[in-house]
Amino acid sequence: MSTAEAVLDRVETTPEAVAPEELMQRLLAFDPVGMPVISLYLDARVDQHGKHQFLTFARKQLADRGKSYSPHSAERESFEEDFVRIVRYLENGVPTSAQGLAIFACSAANDYFEVGLFDAPFERNRLFVYNQPHLYPLARLIDHYRRYAVVLANTNRAQIFVFAAARTIDRHGLENLTTKRADVGGWVQSRYHRHDENCYLLHANEIIKMLERTVAEDAVENIILAGDQETVIPILQQRMPKALSDMVIDVLSLGINTAEQEVLEQSLGAFRAHDRLTDMQKVEELLSEYRADNLAVAGVPETLAALSNGQAQEMLIAASSQSLQYVLDRNTIADELVRRAKELSAARITFVEDATRLEQLGGVGALLRYRISAESAAPYEDPRATPRAEALIET
Repeated sequence: MSTAEAVLDRVETTPEAVAPEELMQRLLAFDPVGMPVISLYLDARVDQHGKHQFLTFARKQLADRGKSYSPHSAERESFEEDFVRIVRYLENGVPTSAQGLAIFACSAANDYFEVGLFDAPFERNRLFVYNQPHLYPLARLIDHYRRYAVVLANTNRAQIFVFAAARTIDRHGLENLTTKRADVGGWVQSRYHRHDENCYLLHANEIIKMLERTVAEDAVENIILAGDQETVIPILQQRMPKALSDMVIDVLSLGINTAEQEVLEQSLGAFRAHDRLTDMQKVEELLSEYRADNLAVAGVPETLAALSNGQAQEMLIAASSQSLQYVLDRNTIADELVRRAKELSAARITFVEDATRLEQLGGVGALLRYRISAESAAPYEDPRATPRAEALIET
């Protein structure tokens, strides 16, 4: 009979090192006041001298954008207050460990100021000024570094790591008694062999129970197995319930004492490879459904309409907003797509890195939960666009 000790170690976070999903919810709750809202996304990685490189960009871009407002206007005053506060923060408040940084500010809205520090970088520095926070880069980071679990196990130990946004957000450990092999033969050796097998089975069952709790508590979508592929991993694969087995996307060969950072790097590579494959499959599914006039829409107006109607189950959008084909500013329309997906349709958002096929449909589309009648369809608000998506309507 094995004895097990589960070690649950919830990773501590600083006030600004919030989960990107949590920051997204805060930003969605912002109530516009008709004044400029600054959304600043920065690549916070340091150079070879350990110095940040974003300050010059932030100062210049903020100074240039501020000039677009009339002197002494309420908009200009609010913007300049935010300018000073942001630069002061950048000069004094960014730890060198941060990889990505996002700041959202509007002094006219009760000194609104939100900061997100991430262990994952934004690809380049971006500044957006609008009447509400710009969400597209943050939504892309969330999709690019989605939450997954790694089970690292051998015959008597196991660790479960939960990674998201390129950092460890949770970890669990388990250790059982080590089985001892005896140098004997005959029926005694068979007895020891059966004892070992029973210990392995009990150990695997405890790992599976711990994994089930982790998946439920941390809302894990994918699992990567790693460790002893001769003994424990095959037992885990055989004994996992189907719900867990369907989440497994890869198996890695890693030692039980592999450093946590290496586990993250190795598993993230496997996760990305799986992500690219599933993106291609989803785009093909979208194309097939759209051609058959079934549960899919394509193009900006139709997708916006489906999101407004709450029909969209998953939105597929090009990772670069410049791939969107529409008459309005691409950054603005990309942000509106993300906002409606989150607020009106509770749709999953998938950013497609290789959007060659998706660009044929205008750079965006959605897989639908259901179709609705013309009477029930919500019109798209832009008068220059089709008022409602024909593909959404029953014929």
